[in-house]
Amino acid sequence: MITRIPITDISPAVNFGGELVPVKAVAGEVIAVTATIFREGHDALGAHALLFDDKGKEISRTPMREIWRGGDRFDGTITIPARGEFSYAIEAFDDPFATWEHDSEIKIAANIDAELCCTIGKLIFEEKLNEDPSVKKLLSPAIKALTDTSLAPANRFSQATTTEIRAYFAANPLRRLVSRSELIPVRADRDRALVGAWYEFFPRSEGAIVDAHGRITSGNFATAAKRIPAVAAMGFDVLYLPPIHPIGTAHRKGRNNTLTPSDTDPGVPWAIGNVEGGHDAINPALGTMADFETFVSIAKKNNVEIALDLALQASPDHPWVKSNPQWFTTRPDGTIAYAENPPKKYQDIYPINFDNDYAGILAEVLRIIRVWVSKGVTIFRVDNPHTKPVHFWQEVMSVIQKESPDVVFLAEAFTKPAMMHALGKAGFHQSYTYFTWRTSKAELMEYGREVSQETSAFFRPNFWVNTPDILPFHLQSGNPAMFALRAVLAATLTPSWGMYAGYELYEHRRFKEGGEEYLDSEKYEIKVRDWDGAAKKGITLAPFITKLNQIRRAHPALLQLRNLRFHHTDSDSIIAYSKRTGDDLILVVVNLDPTYAQETTVHWDMKALGIAAHSFEVKDLLDNQSFTWSPDTFIRLDPARPTGKVAHICQVRL
Repeated sequence: MITRIPITDISPAVNFGGELVPVKAVAGEVIAVTATIFREGHDALGAHALLFDDKGKEISRTPMREIWRGGDRFDGTITIPARGEFSYAIEAFDDPFATWEHDSEIKIAANIDAELCCTIGKLIFEEKLNEDPSVKKLLSPAIKALTDTSLAPANRFSQATTTEIRAYFAANPLRRLVSRSELIPVRADRDRALVGAWYEFFPRSEGAIVDAHGRITSGNFATAAKRIPAVAAMGFDVLYLPPIHPIGTAHRKGRNNTLTPSDTDPGVPWAIGNVEGGHDAINPALGTMADFETFVSIAKKNNVEIALDLALQASPDHPWVKSNPQWFTTRPDGTIAYAENPPKKYQDIYPINFDNDYAGILAEVLRIIRVWVSKGVTIFRVDNPHTKPVHFWQEVMSVIQKESPDVVFLAEAFTKPAMMHALGKAGFHQSYTYFTWRTSKAELMEYGREVSQETSAFFRPNFWVNTPDILPFHLQSGNPAMFALRAVLAATLTPSWGMYAGYELYEHRRFKEGGEEYLDSEKYEIKVRDWDGAAKKGITLAPFITKLNQIRRAHPALLQLRNLRFHHTDSDSIIAYSKRTGDDLILVVVNLDPTYAQETTVHWDMKALGIAAHSFEVKDLLDNQSFTWSPDTFIRLDPARPTGKVAHICQVRL
């Protein structure tokens, strides 16, 4: 409905399917809000951003400012005080003091209606004093001056617009024709929905043993648990496990995705289900449910949360195939359709058909989630959610949000932007992103602005440097500097980032030229890594990763999404950006060239940084060096080993 003073184009506001869904936030987050506010005529307007709790009680009111005079666009902020459900609205009003001040400044100087201007001012001041008697000491002298005809109108006006009076009316405007917008819902999740350092490993590989004949004994939850302290020591707080369920035998894939596996090939974990159970069961090779619960408890003792894969698909051996064949697509020849992404074929996986028994599938998926939540799982990484109906996820997460609000869902959706954004609006707390393929300065800046500003109301990014499915082209050289600089970018551009095991060992062998798959992919086989040997030889990025995560934990500015600001550099090989939260100001400069030294001048936007001085002191948190920088700072970064440097991560001494 159009109000007396129209308020339109409110941001952030998330419309999904014709209704408003909550803007994403966490406790303490400051959210910039904007709106277009206008009316007939030329009178000045004011606006406030109002925040309400879940019962509709107003808990804060923040003044908004007109971005430019007559531009109709206003901006301000709301600060989310705690977890929970909130809403905000924009309140606009006619501002007679601002109108009088502006008009009188022009008219009195031109001797146009000067006496009338003083009379109008007197009436405004009297109206305000009647509204707020506590301000009598400030406003009474101004009223007296405005009525003193022995003084020149310019003198009277000057006494009525002192710095103190202007400040008072700015903070406590006289409000007429008050109009309020619709309520915009906001949901503040727990911090893990926004912030996390994720690490992925396959439990069957951790602690696996190779005998003298090359035969491999699978690792299990007991052996994998021994790796958890090392993961925690690197600073990771989320450990993501691929599916841990029984693996089908029909059409099982062998090494490097071969269709002719040997008897010892363990199968693809995403081919879920056999006679030993389905999505609510444990692969016996990994142990028992009790072993898994022990694994989870060990992780918690190390301050690590377990993220479990939720892959809604089945092997041909899954119990569902017999008990609920309607959940799959039967082709005209009577066979069940397996998964395909031409030219790729996944004969060992049946996708779910949601059109035949939607209610039954929904009930079963909710049951499965509840089983694992009861075992201590609070995070689910959802496999290929974009191949399932979006409204299905909205229903699932609506139910789980009410039952278990601590549960976080990450969408593994490398797909079209519209679908990725829709999943965020449907309720996913985080999503995989295109960061993996954004390599140039221009690409990184464009994408960084998109995820931090344009889509942050509904889409929280998690920047992964690699995954078991993706060996990006830029890592295939094995250059350690490239691994380091990508880790810096992922860990500092966004508050959540992820890394798949082996990254710290610079694993980079590709399956084929022109492809982005690992040779001897861990998806198809057990991979035995010599973590201790690599550390002794110094062939590991683990110390650098540890330092990155330590820096992140110590600096709240790096744990926010919406505060990312890029700064101009004279070189396309060097990117610079800043993040600030309160007095914590971090400047990051990265050499995107992993081979050669690059140098440039960084032109810091001092207004954006909030620095008024002509120079400022910084400390590089990577090596503890101190520098004096200026608005135009010369930077040289040389990645050459062994003393190479790919980046500065500097704290400004304010």
